[in-house]
Parts: sequence; structure tokens; C-alpha cells
Amino acid sequence: MSKKPKKFGKKVKTFSEKIFKILSKNPNKPFNYKQIAAILELDDTKSRNEIIKDLKVLAAQKLIIESEPGKYLVKASSQKYYEGTIDMTSRKTAYFVCDELEHDVFVPFVNLNHALDGDTVKAYVYDRRSSRKPEAEVLEILERHKEEFVGVIDIQKNFGFVTTANAKMYTDIFVPKNKLGDAQHGDVVLVKLEDWPAKADSPFGSVIKVLGKPGEHNTEIHAILAEYGLPYDFPIEVEAFANKIDTSITKEEIAKRRDMRKVLTFTIDPKDAKDFDDALSFQVLENGNYEIGVHIADVSHYVKEGTILDDEAYNRATSVYLVDRVVPMLPEVLSNFACSLRPNEEKYTFSAVFELTPKAEVVNQWFGRTVIYSDQRFAYEEAQSIIETKSDLIPAEVSLTGTAYHAPKPIVEATLKLDELAKILRRKRMAAGAISFDKVEVKFNLNEAAEPVGVFFKISKDANHLIEEFMLLANRKVAEFIGKQKKTFVYRIHDEPNEDKLINLQTVISKFGYTINMKSKQDISKSLNNLLNEVNGKKEQNLVDTLTIRSMSKAVYSTENIGHYGLAFDFYSHFTSPIRRYPDVMAHRLLQHYLDGGKSVNQEDYEAKCAHSSDMEALAAQAERDSVKYMQVKYMQDHKDQEFLGVISGVTEWGIYVEIIENKCEGMVRIREIKEDYYVFDEKQYALVGQVSKALLQLGDEVYVKVKNADLVKKQLDFHFIRRNE
Repeated sequence: MSKKPKKFGKKVKTFSEKIFKILSKNPNKPFNYKQIAAILELDDTKSRNEIIKDLKVLAAQKLIIESEPGKYLVKASSQKYYEGTIDMTSRKTAYFVCDELEHDVFVPFVNLNHALDGDTVKAYVYDRRSSRKPEAEVLEILERHKEEFVGVIDIQKNFGFVTTANAKMYTDIFVPKNKLGDAQHGDVVLVKLEDWPAKADSPFGSVIKVLGKPGEHNTEIHAILAEYGLPYDFPIEVEAFANKIDTSITKEEIAKRRDMRKVLTFTIDPKDAKDFDDALSFQVLENGNYEIGVHIADVSHYVKEGTILDDEAYNRATSVYLVDRVVPMLPEVLSNFACSLRPNEEKYTFSAVFELTPKAEVVNQWFGRTVIYSDQRFAYEEAQSIIETKSDLIPAEVSLTGTAYHAPKPIVEATLKLDELAKILRRKRMAAGAISFDKVEVKFNLNEAAEPVGVFFKISKDANHLIEEFMLLANRKVAEFIGKQKKTFVYRIHDEPNEDKLINLQTVISKFGYTINMKSKQDISKSLNNLLNEVNGKKEQNLVDTLTIRSMSKAVYSTENIGHYGLAFDFYSHFTSPIRRYPDVMAHRLLQHYLDGGKSVNQEDYEAKCAHSSDMEALAAQAERDSVKYMQVKYMQDHKDQEFLGVISGVTEWGIYVEIIENKCEGMVRIREIKEDYYVFDEKQYALVGQVSKALLQLGDEVYVKVKNADLVKKQLDFHFIRRNE
């Protein structure tokens, strides 16, 4: 008997809140107790009396007003509506993120009202007593973040359900029989969310594309692209338009440009590159200075504003570099042929030409359209061989042709001088406070079926830095040239690091004996460089590199120039890769417009384009990371019987993350499966503590693991814990 009043009391206690929610959602419509009872589906006399009583209490508290006898409205000052986005957790709860609010606000599952991760919503924030944190409730979904989802379909007799692998997608999607298309049970599909009836547990959708069977290589790669709304082929009409473009080099067009075909020019790119965005020209001037041309593919000559080709390039905004393929921004006829600065071919380019002293000081600069002829194509390894040996002999093992050869003497001399100048430019940048991120990139050796048969690491060497420094110079000087004219331009900006993130980084790296000096901006840059230098080659390098990058702000595109913190530049843009980045195309167009004497363009229009480009860049980066994770899981599937030495890269209440030292593959060991002791997570020590032995498992500790499970669909690795490396 004692339970009944308790239950009733609990129910009554929530009426005030429910009444307030109803009135808040309809701020201009007065309600009486009968209407409120009907909405709450209450028809018993006791509940109705409680509603009448609660209405009077709320009115006495001046939270609502009695607009006419027996009818109530929420008081205008009581309304606390905000617009923001939903950030889902993996536990069916969320946070409401709004610029107007100092902190993100917790949203219980019952208050989501069908909002999904990333949705833009209108929400009400409830004040709580000091003992409880505020909560938010979604009142209206203003815009869905995404309407297309990738998942595996489970087909029943008259319907199907699509379940996604995304931990933040808390519901499956119901698909009626007539909207299953060609999908078969167990297929990976792309499903479009169409409706979510108020009383339905799941949203309704339709299958718009069958991607294949789970675990198959092409299925999973296409699923990664589809998950982020990235295309993997061009519409027929765009391909047809591109194929009709006149890509010939004409006398009439050459006459409009600076002719640099007779100046020594060459490219240095990865050995597997097909699109060559940039070339360098080099000549010694009579005064002892050097004229160095940074020549960039003139994409804007072919891709004209207002065409379907330009619309497609803008929508894509970037090429996507997956492990086994490139999804280009431009059709192949342009990206790999017409625009690509291939050897022994004349090409239209947009150039930044600099006169540098032997101390790498810029004393003259020129920007404009040119025509060039590339005398040589180098792979990074070939240029590196010249720099290291000071010899013209390119050995067979690094040669693009697979046979040894002698590089032309003028190109060898140019390469060595460019390397010398690049090193001076780099030293100047570092002295000014630039941060040197040379993060190790995981690469895979693939067989003919695009399956990973080996893992290797890409490390930047002098040849990479040579190209990097001259591209940075061109990007900086173009941005500075327009920025000082106070005209609208597309900048690449990078804010200073967030102090809280740096403190978190300090907490982690202190476990390895490192520190960050946070006294000033200059001290931070210097100590971050020291940190990256100190961890180089050590077991914790990848972990510390990753955490340091995460502590940085994200570089984005904007017309509002705040400079680039990581590079220590007051002005910076992206000008040097228009084949694969749309912001570079915009930079080319704007530069030419201003060189022609044009007025400053509309800032709002370009800011919107910058925001779109930043968003697409972020999606491409996520897809690229997912493709690496997929390949790592696929690689580890074939190494289930092997013991690996790893380093603990993360510690949580549910287990430890371990990164294998020899291949950088990361997986999880669940806490309950570590049998040598009973471990408990200690948040202060950021470690698991053995309750019997008091032994710690903490960041940076070396342990041996074996693959327990490799899930290709979720792109997750689970490890068996073998033992510590004592």
C-alpha cells in the first residue's frame, strides 16, 4: 500500500514542468486545464484537479499569467529559447551546444524529441536549483544535419530496419516494403530519412542505394564515402561538359601571359601522384640573387564560374584521399591531364615569382598568369637523393623508372640551391614561433585486389620541406598582397590554442616527463616545438603528436583574417593546390580580379563559401581517417595469431586503448578481460589500478596484446591482454 501514494506523488510533482513545457511550446496560445489534460492524455478527476492547482501555483510564482479567466499563457520573461546544435553521446543522451550559453547543456533522452546528432534545433533551457545542473529540451528541429545514413538492412516479411554502425545514431530506421528497392537481407544500404511520426519509435526511410555486402572491400569504401555524403563518381553531364573543354595551348592565350617556357622548371611530387599542382622554376640573376617561380595549375582558366563544372567542384570543395583511391574534385580530363603540370608539356599556370637574396630575403615579387614547360618530373625520393649525396646519379631503388640515371646538371644545381634557401626560410619561420608538425603518416602496401599486405610510415624529409617552404612562401605573399589592400579575400586562418586543451595536454605528457611553458604565446610555441622534438623516435611519439595536434585550434577558411598561429604568419591563404581544393580556385579568381583593378567583392558571399569549404574539408578528413582505420582492421585480420608489443594510448573506465608500435594500429582491451588482477579506473591518476597488487596500467606503458576481434563494419579492433613488457 505504501508504494501507491509515492507513485502518485511522483506523477503529480511533474505536472508543473509538463504544463510549463506545453505553454512554452505555444507561447502565443492560451490554454485551459481541459486542453492541458487532453494533451497529457489524462481524464481522471484527480489529475485534472492537480492540473488546476498547479496552474494557480505557476501563476502565483509569476512564471505564467492568466490572460483571461481560466486560460493561461507563459510569461514572456520566462521563455528561455535558444538555437543551437545537438551533440549526441554514445549513451542515448546529448548536449545542447549554443554560442549564447557559457556551457553546453545536458539533454536527457526523453527531451530529444527525435533530434539526431548535429541537428540544428530550437531548445528550451530549464533553470534548476543550484544542486542540479540545467537541462534542455528540444522544442523544434530547425534543420537536419544529415538525412542519409549508411547501415545494414534487416528485412522482415513486409518491412525492413536499417541499423547503422554509428554509436551516436541511437535509433534504427524503419523502411516500408514498397521502399526497399533492390535491397536484400543483410545488404549495406544508403537510406534516406523521410518522416518521423510523433508516436513512432523509429523514423521512416527509403533505400536509395545498395552498396553491397558487409566486409567486401568496395562496399566498405563506398560506405565510408556515403556516410559523409561524399560522391564517388561524377554526374554524366559534368563529365560530358569537362570532355568538351578546349584544353589546347593557343598562341592567342600565350600572348596574354608571361612566357616562362624557356626558364628551367621542374616538379617534385609523391611517386604515385597523378595530379601535379605545382612546379618550381629557377634562375640565377646577374646581381647574384635568384628568381624562383612558384607555378600553380591555372584551374580557373578551364573551370568558369556559373558552369555545371564549377558547381560540382564547389559542392565537392576538395579531393578525398582514401587509402586505395582518390576521389577527385575535378574530372580526370582536367585533374590528371589538362591542368596537371606534366613533364615535357606546355601548361597554363598562375604564378608567384620571387627575387630572393642568398639569405632568402624577398626583394621583389610578381603575381600573374603564365605559360610554362616542365623540364623534369622528380619523385620526392629522387630529389632527396640529390640533396643527401650532392650527386647527379639517381639510384635504381628510388628512380621513377626503376633504373639508375644521371639527372641534368642544371636541375641538380637548382635543387641544391632551392634546398639551401628553403632551410633558411624554415629557420626564420621557427624563430618567429611556427610549430613544426611532422606527424608520422601510416601508409599501406596494397596488392592488386587493394588489400593491405604491409604497413609503412611516411616521414617528411628535406625534399618535402623544400616544396613545403616555397608553397608556404607563395601562399603567404599572395595573402599579404591582397590583405594589405583591405580587400575581401579567402584566408586560411588558425587561432591560438585553447588554454584548457593545453592544460589537458600537460596532464597527459607529464606522465612521460614533459612540460609546456604557458607564460606567453612565444613560450608556448617554443615548448611545443621542444616537445615534438623530444618525442621524435620514442614509443610515445604518435600518441603525443596526436594529442598535441588535438590541442590546437582547427585551421579553417574565412574572409576575416586573424593570421595563422601554427605557421606564425600574419597573412596566409591557400593558393597552391587548385586541382584538389576549391578555396585555391577562389583565391586565383580573386587575385586576378584585383590585378585587373576590380573592386572588393561581397564579403558575405565569400564567407558562406569559406564555411562550406571548411565543412567539406572536415568531412573529407573524417572519411580519410575512416579509410585508414578500415585498412588497419583489415590488415590485422590476417595477424590474429601474432603477439604485438604496444603502448597504452588511452585509459577509460571501460578499458585501455593500445597502439601497436610497429604499425600504429589501435585497439581496445576491455577492463574485465585483464585477468592478472581486478582493475579499477582511477580518474586522478588517469590509470587502471589493480586492487590486489596496486599495480598501475597507465599511458605510455608497454604491453603485449593479440587480436581478439577485427570488425570491418565498425572499423574497430579488440585486443586480448597478454602481459606487460617488464
